[in-house]
Amino acid sequence: MPLDKRPSQLDGDAILKEARQLLAPQLPTATRRSFLRNLTLGGVALLSGCRLSDDEHVEAALMAISRFNDRAQGWIFDPNALAPTYPASMITKPFPFNAFYGIDEAPNVEEDDFRLEISGLVADKRSWRLDELRALAQVEQITRHICVEGWSAIGRWGGVRFSDFLQRIGADTTAKFVGFKCADGYYTSIDMPTALHAQTQLTLSYDGQRLPREYGFPMKLRMPTKLGYKNPKHIKAIFVTNSYPGGYWEDQGYNWFGGS
Repeated sequence: MPLDKRPSQLDGDAILKEARQLLAPQLPTATRRSFLRNLTLGGVALLSGCRLSDDEHVEAALMAISRFNDRAQGWIFDPNALAPTYPASMITKPFPFNAFYGIDEAPNVEEDDFRLEISGLVADKRSWRLDELRALAQVEQITRHICVEGWSAIGRWGGVRFSDFLQRIGADTTAKFVGFKCADGYYTSIDMPTALHAQTQLTLSYDGQRLPREYGFPMKLRMPTKLGYKNPKHIKAIFVTNSYPGGYWEDQGYNWFGGS
């Protein structure tokens, strides 16, 4: 249950259900069932350091558990483990549109006027045109997009390996976060190990063609190691920072790490 949709009166069963959902992704399979079955309201309070006396404290407790989940997923993330890839015969057609607005509301970005803004802990802060990005070495992947809503789809994505781009702009790869601002008002951020993962891609094309507007033109970040909401579309600015940048859904209570 999203944090902004929680009932106004305290509901112990609902609190425990959400706490288990927040903790489940980072627990080893062998211990997950036993731990979650025996988790109590007192355990939620101990894990989060919060009293569960009213809605405000419940909110704080569940947010603290979510942040604990983020840290645990970061600890167990293997930057060398690759997400599965698939043959072209398994591509989902048509690939679904998904956003927090209708397809007709997707932004129209003019290619000739577009400049990718770069800021933060990088040596080269000059902006980039799309033709300059397309002139860089391109890679492709056929990977599965997994949505937090419960569906998935396989697509063919092409673009620049993001670690190569970060190296090109002289990014400080010891920094904690890479953040993204988008033309549709969306924003999110990722951890540096994910940014440097071999399959993290600054995507410029879909199925061999220029990235369509509904899939994120002029560019998106494709990360098969993350849930769909962590893959920003219509990117207009990238920044590197040590200050936690949050995200559109993450600031509303969604898990920040968002591993798939």
